[in-house]
Amino acid sequence: MKILVIEDNAELLTDIKSFLEKEGNVCEVASDYRSAFMKVGVFPYDVLVVDITLPDGSGIDIIKAIKNENIDAGIIIISAKNAVGDTIHGLDVGADDYLTKPFYLAELNARIRAIYRRKVYKGRKEIVFNEINIRPELHEAFVNDQPLILTKKEFDIIHFFVTNKNRLLTKEAIAEHLWGDDIEMADSYKFIYTHLANLRKKIGELGGNDYIKSIYSVGYKFTDFE
Repeated sequence: MKILVIEDNAELLTDIKSFLEKEGNVCEVASDYRSAFMKVGVFPYDVLVVDITLPDGSGIDIIKAIKNENIDAGIIIISAKNAVGDTIHGLDVGADDYLTKPFYLAELNARIRAIYRRKVYKGRKEIVFNEINIRPELHEAFVNDQPLILTKKEFDIIHFFVTNKNRLLTKEAIAEHLWGDDIEMADSYKFIYTHLANLRKKIGELGGNDYIKSIYSVGYKFTDFE
């Protein structure tokens, strides 16, 4: 899951990012309205965690912009106890849930997962594509009911492909999804080719089909259409 956390408290922001990444997510951060607005306009996210009060703007305006642009991302508000009115306003303009500070990071994570399930899996805890079965919360994958043993990056790739089946995914989009703010750590796209080769081999060994179609010079499409 790819998450953007918008929060101006540096210590809380660091704690949230660290916790969510330990839970297996790609987590990006923004500490002010300007950087948050820029990231939302450029990069796709599964869920946004939005603080209402930012030093240079309002989280409410970010939520409004997301809804106006029909960006398909779940939204959870985090707000101070004295910001009840703003929280209600945020829910009215399209947020999915809210938490009042202070809160337990485990609860935030649980609510993020619940939002993601409702939006992507329609409340289910697994997704199925022909003989491939993925259980995101458990980081498990199966081919023909046999366990598919994957590295974290391989799991992230197959999960990304299956949830975006039949859509063209550029190499840039795949790299950014896998690395997030740490994209500079990947000095080329060779790591994508390596992971894809390993993924294809492992799926094939379990009798699965190769649904990863290369689109020359652009990227890939995960599909069972020829």
